[in-house]
Amino acid sequence: QVQLAESGGDSVQTGGSLRLSCAASIDAYRMGCIAWFRHDPGKEREGLASINTGVGNTLYTDSARGRFTISLDNTDNTVALQMNSLKPEDTAMYYCAAKKSVAGTRCGLNRELYNYWGQGTPVTVSS
Repeated sequence: QVQLAESGGDSVQTGGSLRLSCAASIDAYRMGCIAWFRHDPGKEREGLASINTGVGNTLYTDSARGRFTISLDNTDNTVALQMNSLKPEDTAMYYCAAKKSVAGTRCGLNRELYNYWGQGTPVTVSS
């Protein structure tokens, strides 16, 4: 059964850091692609970072590159998103999602291609 559960969301001040965690069931982990997205009401759901759980290669969007880092912990099938230098515009609900990987390609960040989603964890950044 494919299951994903996010945790780690909190309220922080501008410039602060948070580490989000996505606990994935073994079936979710074995799909090969796990990614982080965020959604602020009134905006489209935005991709941030993806990782291939088999080979570990990563992909970042401009919103995440340089401030956010996605990583794997193979001991307990978790995918973390380390977020630094947070800004008020990072305020959103953060979700992890999973899809099947395609051999030889990075895991993209097209939200339409991700089949399984967690419930989300809220992040609020105050100025």
